[in-house]
Amino acid sequence: MKIDLTETTSSKINQALVSARRAIGTPAIGMVLTLVIVTDEENAYDALKSAGDASREHPSRIIAVIKRVSRSPRARRDARLDAEVRVGSDAGTGETVVLRLHGELANHAQSVVLPLLLPDAPVVVWWPEDAPADAAKDPLGALAQRRITDTYSAERPLDELAVRAATYSPGDTDLAWTRITPWRSMLAAALDQQPAQVIGATVEGESDNPSCELLAMWLADRLGVPVERTYSEGPGLTAVRMETKNGVIVLDRADGSLATLSMQGQPDRAVALKRRDTAELLAEELRRLDPDNTYASTVKFGVDKLHAGGEVKAAPVEEKPAEAEQKAPAAKKAPAKKAAAK
Repeated sequence: MKIDLTETTSSKINQALVSARRAIGTPAIGMVLTLVIVTDEENAYDALKSAGDASREHPSRIIAVIKRVSRSPRARRDARLDAEVRVGSDAGTGETVVLRLHGELANHAQSVVLPLLLPDAPVVVWWPEDAPADAAKDPLGALAQRRITDTYSAERPLDELAVRAATYSPGDTDLAWTRITPWRSMLAAALDQQPAQVIGATVEGESDNPSCELLAMWLADRLGVPVERTYSEGPGLTAVRMETKNGVIVLDRADGSLATLSMQGQPDRAVALKRRDTAELLAEELRRLDPDNTYASTVKFGVDKLHAGGEVKAAPVEEKPAEAEQKAPAAKKAPAKKAAAK
């Protein structure tokens, strides 16, 4: 069921939600959170579809905030709110409200959204693209316990990572980080099966892919080893190689769906490691609403070392090749926690 409202108010939108629920015979509210999507007309359809699919796991009230750019000075002075209310099969397992803010009202979106939030329920704000520099200090972000951005959609993803590190607040997260959850789980499981000291690692993937950079920084941060970032044609993250004292652990995914895990003394194993769509990523993030301390530690590690190439690699060796080869046994005993930009 859809209800269109023009030149409306937050109060009238709430009344329309109640009337729509009664009309379809579901007056009770069984939603667990409010998901606010800040987007534009170009990306609204895809964002709402992903949020609707995610709501099948997390029934929620979805509020899409679309700020309409006014071309003329007169239109910019006029403030108008248009809304579309969706319930039932048109809104997944919850409710959807699409807000279009015109003129001066676009600068005060929080005053429109606040009366529409579910009472006593968590609030999550998601920017599919064009996230503010400081999400926690954004007027809409300040309403939320959890703030989701996506550095992959930024024009300069690696620079955006540095911004996320500089402005991080508890509750911030990034879909570029969510994309590497299966990789982190698989690598941790591999080290459990073959417990040995890791002395170095290599992360291979597309250039300007923030997920690859985050995985490289995670390994360097958690293992305290030099990590080299190399490039491939993708898709996305393609391989991780960890050098241990017992041999090499390689997780290779060349086609974006099926990976091969290779370890010393064990047969190669095929591992399902497909690239997930936005709805799956969003559903994962909505499973936890507490601060992600691992993400915080990772995004802050070595971000100042990033440059245009975004490499996190071993510290340069000043010795000559012949001298380095002679001293290789002694080098293994030296502390390995150094990472510097190429």
